Amino acid sequence: MGLLLPTRGARTEHAVVIAGGGPTGLMLAAELALAGVDVAIVERRTSQELVGLRAGGLHSRTIEVLDQRGIADRFLSLGEVAQVAGFNMVRLDVSDLPTRHNYGLSLRQNHIERILAEWVSELAVTIYRGREVTGFAQDDSGVDVALCDGGSLRAEYLVGCDGGRSLIRKAAGIEFPGWAPTTSWLIAEVAMAEEPKWGFHQDALGVHALGRLEESGAVGVVLTKREVARDGEPTLRDLSEALVAIYGTDYGVHSHTWISRFTDVTRQAAACRDRRVLLAGDAAHVHPPIGGQGLNIGVQDAVNLGWKLAQVVERTSPESLLDTYHAERHPVAARFLRNTMAQVAVRRTDDRTRALRDTVSELFGMDEPRRRLAAEMSGLDIRYDLGQGHPLLGRRMPDLDLVTAGGALRVFTLLHEARPVLLNLGELGFDITPWADRVRVVKATYAGIWELPAIGTVTAPTAVLVRPDGYVAWVGDQTQVGLVDALSAWF
Repeated sequence: MGLLLPTRGARTEHAVVIAGGGPTGLMLAAELALAGVDVAIVERRTSQELVGLRAGGLHSRTIEVLDQRGIADRFLSLGEVAQVAGFNMVRLDVSDLPTRHNYGLSLRQNHIERILAEWVSELAVTIYRGREVTGFAQDDSGVDVALCDGGSLRAEYLVGCDGGRSLIRKAAGIEFPGWAPTTSWLIAEVAMAEEPKWGFHQDALGVHALGRLEESGAVGVVLTKREVARDGEPTLRDLSEALVAIYGTDYGVHSHTWISRFTDVTRQAAACRDRRVLLAGDAAHVHPPIGGQGLNIGVQDAVNLGWKLAQVVERTSPESLLDTYHAERHPVAARFLRNTMAQVAVRRTDDRTRALRDTVSELFGMDEPRRRLAAEMSGLDIRYDLGQGHPLLGRRMPDLDLVTAGGALRVFTLLHEARPVLLNLGELGFDITPWADRVRVVKATYAGIWELPAIGTVTAPTAVLVRPDGYVAWVGDQTQVGLVDALSAWF
């Protein structure tokens, strides 16, 4: 259910309407457009300009996802390659993990959004800027979507990518259980008349940081507060008082570009879907930004949902395929939420927590624990539960350097069009006539070692069915047992 729709104005129809044009909404729109779906974004901002400190980078799996679509270089050319994975204040080196992108990328969200928006524009996606969804009503055949300007849209499906305060989630009546905030932080971009104490500073309140922002030359401020945030936006006076309480001076703070706050509130939607309404990104899960997971999870939500929703819209798959979106992504988000809660917990400043933090730091100084957590934090160890079988089943397909009749070819290159691929690495002959218009068959060889993050070396398969999102739906071992079932289930 949703708010009543206005009656005036013409109604425009699209197959899918996405509420929210941030990274998740943009990525989802691109995935749908690649599949030929008529998709539109409703975005309240009049441009892609972004004010305030948001996400600061991309983890390894997200870079792989972008590489699967042939656009990773657009981001890599602007960002700074770095080891960005970490737990609390412990850096987790991923350079020895088996991936072409064994690093993270330091790149601010405003750049990430701009690049995605340019890509979406190339794909001719309609964006309704300067407008917001104010309500919707769904029926058996679609969703009527009300806009703030009095207009309306009609879509077969509506996807809420409208953030943690999601109107779509609330109007759909989807519960948002979780944990209330226990602490809060002030963040700001300001000018200071005096030279501040640069870097990290820890006291009885927690961890604080002052740093020079390269792009603007301003001072970036992150301060831990003892009390949970009040309602309303913080002021320059609030920031000044917090600086004095922590540093004994406010360093002559003035001329703020923006000031905001966040808390450690942690919540997850009870369901990712209510009939023809779906949720992705922060609309489906919120958590403190420790570890830099939010944007990355949202982009990967979009890539999981996009091809499935496209197949349902195109009538090549039943609507029940959308149930697998919740089944696969809800556990992934829940795991990351637990991870961020743990990181907040070990930041407490009492002696017992400090002892725990020191022990954890020593543990992650060992190779095996470090590799396992690094694989988790970078998104490389995700496994969807597709049943028992080869270790590859349900995991990301490695970006192998294949040899084909046409020459050398990377696996990720085969995924640029967001289509499923049946990779024949042996001598088996495949007859997939019922799926020939949707599944590409590629005969290739690979003589190298098959190695998976957090798993290690695995037996080389003779055939692999790869979904458009890059995850393995079926693994062949000298036979075709189960292939027809996998093709029927997914495509």
